Amino acid sequence: MNTYDQLYIDGQWVSPAKGGTFETIDPSDESVIARVAAATAEDIDAAVKAARHAFDEGSWPRLSGAERAAVLRRIAQGIRDRQDELARLEVRDNGKPLPEALWDIGDTAGCFDFYAGLAEKLDGNQEQEIELADERFNSVARKEPVGVAGAIIPWNFPMLMASWKVAPALAAGCTVVLKPSELTPLTALELARIADEAGLPAGVLNVVPGLGPDAGAPLAEHPGIDKLAFTGSVPTGSRIMQAAARDIKNISLELGGKSPFVIFADSDIAAAVEWILFGIFWNQGEVCSATSRVLVQRELYEPLLKRLAEEAQKITIGNGLEEGVLLGPLVNRTQYDKVLQAIARGREEGAQLVCGGDRPAGLHKGFYLQPTVFADVPEDSWIWNEEIFGPVVCVRPFDSEDEAVRAANASRFGLGAAVMSRVLERCERVARKFRAGIVWINCSQPTFTEAPWGGYKQSGIGRELGEWGLNNYLETKQITRYDSDQPWGWYIK
Repeated sequence: MNTYDQLYIDGQWVSPAKGGTFETIDPSDESVIARVAAATAEDIDAAVKAARHAFDEGSWPRLSGAERAAVLRRIAQGIRDRQDELARLEVRDNGKPLPEALWDIGDTAGCFDFYAGLAEKLDGNQEQEIELADERFNSVARKEPVGVAGAIIPWNFPMLMASWKVAPALAAGCTVVLKPSELTPLTALELARIADEAGLPAGVLNVVPGLGPDAGAPLAEHPGIDKLAFTGSVPTGSRIMQAAARDIKNISLELGGKSPFVIFADSDIAAAVEWILFGIFWNQGEVCSATSRVLVQRELYEPLLKRLAEEAQKITIGNGLEEGVLLGPLVNRTQYDKVLQAIARGREEGAQLVCGGDRPAGLHKGFYLQPTVFADVPEDSWIWNEEIFGPVVCVRPFDSEDEAVRAANASRFGLGAAVMSRVLERCERVARKFRAGIVWINCSQPTFTEAPWGGYKQSGIGRELGEWGLNNYLETKQITRYDSDQPWGWYIK
């Protein structure tokens, strides 16, 4: 394993200004994986200045889209060449099962390839003529990179979330300062190595792990940043937004969720249970869009609960590197304790604990938790309304379509929502009634690089992925030219 006691700034591996490090922990056994360089305000300033110089004076924004695409594709190939190694590192850092990590790393490479294609499409499409009412003038709308982008990413999909921000920013011609979560910084540092080997110019990507107050806050507040992109919790997103407001920075926020899954009585019970399991237990439920509120039509409610409990208790729990494991440990002690506290609160609030809710037998080290199902969850309860971010699903019955839609939309969040029925017309109708940015019909959680990702209400601002992700990192400039041979003649006749 590589060492991680240096930061990547201006194309060089450098020691942090204050020489600090922090430990990153393997959540499967609570052992220390590595000591990681801890950036502070001085390092953030150096990284922003490097990115600023690379944008203002360097070649990257001035290359053609095709030239940038070639580098992005080399990054994608570098990721694929090391897919197994990177996935195993992600398992050790985050805890997720290896098949999920392999999927994530494959998607990471695909994200860089996708934005390479969009970078190429910018060539020849960077300017659009505008038809004006006054024929004496000619006007174009021109797309240009926004500048220096600060990217702050979460710990639940470490390398994939990095790609969602870095790939479109680089495709647009921006330069980037990336601050990974202090809980899972390792693959972000490996991305820096891969980008360096791919020939990305110095200063275009800078990777500065560190603690939130010491590194994240100085990045959000730095006047040299033109664009802030953040994925994480609502409270942190609010602080990011306040910091950005001081300089009127361009921001995009992808925040929390408490996504509903409405299941009508005509649904196939096996398919419904499968998608419930996938929607909440994938990645240990540490997913912002997890469909953690399940509304089941009353006729199907009892048989579905019985089948859901049976299947949830069959899920193999353990170290993500072990064959057959489908549920790994939560990311760290703090998150583990938060989820246990949420489960205790659910019991106190009168929800029925159907299964789970405790540490699995025989796993004495690591942050393991059984898949947990609550039934008859009161609508005004904390666990029904607040994001738990763990393998805990809340289920309650409904009678009518209108009741289900009302309950689904009764949330301060609006990231994802799902609906299941054999009647597609009903699904389409309900999908259009949901107040959410991402809606699934007869499934939950499939995510595609080509499609927009983001939420309504307190789930965020803006959209990532697809062409929407690229547009996050582009500004639109109007250029208007006076074409007439006649003098304007307003002051001088």
